[in-house]
Amino acid sequence: MKFLRRWSSTLSSALSCALMLGLFALASLCSAQDAKPPDAQPPQASQEDPAVAETALFIAKVRNVLVPVTVLDRSGALVDGIESGRFHLYDNGHPQKIAVDVSVQPISLVIAIQQSDRVEAVLNQIHKIGPMIEPMLTGENGEAAVISYDSRIQKKQDFTSDTDLLTKAIANIHAGNSQARMIDAVEEGVQMLKARPANRRRIILLIGETRDVGSEARLRETLISEQLNNVTLYTVDISRIVTALTDKGQPPHTNPIDPSAYNLPGGSVNTPTSIAQASQIGNRVEFVPMLKDIYLGAKRIFVENPAQVFTEGTGGAQFTFKKERGLEDAIASLGREIHSEYLISYPPDDLTEDGFHQIRVDVDLPDLVVRTRPGYYLASVGAK
Repeated sequence: MKFLRRWSSTLSSALSCALMLGLFALASLCSAQDAKPPDAQPPQASQEDPAVAETALFIAKVRNVLVPVTVLDRSGALVDGIESGRFHLYDNGHPQKIAVDVSVQPISLVIAIQQSDRVEAVLNQIHKIGPMIEPMLTGENGEAAVISYDSRIQKKQDFTSDTDLLTKAIANIHAGNSQARMIDAVEEGVQMLKARPANRRRIILLIGETRDVGSEARLRETLISEQLNNVTLYTVDISRIVTALTDKGQPPHTNPIDPSAYNLPGGSVNTPTSIAQASQIGNRVEFVPMLKDIYLGAKRIFVENPAQVFTEGTGGAQFTFKKERGLEDAIASLGREIHSEYLISYPPDDLTEDGFHQIRVDVDLPDLVVRTRPGYYLASVGAK
């Protein structure tokens, strides 16, 4: 009995101490929370749909739209040296006050390379492009990073201007599994680029097929993320060369629709060049309605070629090659385009107008073709 009384007394003391310590800790916690300023309170979890939250973020940050512009003559040759005063930009038909940057901005480039087993036959050619990155693409003040993708997104090399490191990283990319998470790779590239200084041009070069297999990210949100962070995407499409190397003997695809049957925009001249452009997948005539459907999240929309959406939607371009040794030529053509672009920026004069804002850029010189991003999308908070 004495033992039980001593044990009961000891337990009671221990519980009293524990209770006092608990009350002291609680008082300290409350005091600390009361001492925090209002903006130090932890953020509350949002109940909004992720797509809506992304759209709301888009509204909050669209204060200066960056529009890369490529100008071509009738033969398709790049035109540079145009005076800034000859450019005119319209946002939903309204003329905007623009700034045209003709200086050379340093480039931050993410090279995303498909490494799935389907492209194994092309990897030997891709391994050779490392020495071309600095002279052809980034320039002496630029930097590049390398990622690869199959079912995984792997960072092979962080941003560097060291050609040897970039060459080694690309040479160490080997064939993986059957997936090709292209959209996820683009999203990863955007996240890497958004941390780079704002005064750098942000570019993604995607080397792979145009299809996506297995991505978790959604195309719409990734496109919005690209535009939010002023990222321009270019692709070198290896689909044709992969098909040539793996499916020999297949008959060439022919378009059953005669090119002259395509309807061109009002005022367009039906030249062989304009008809040919309208019969291609990437023309603005077909793309703008599809882009609107993507922004609106239309369930009926099916995008077979996500690479087209990313290039057209950001003002980039798709390059392709048919010959086994044509990759170097594609990289060289891409480099010429990047370094011949005009960069137009402007603060939109109306951010209250919801929906798709179509961008049109004119140059008051004859016989020139202008290529740029078709527009961007604004929606109110809570819009679906």
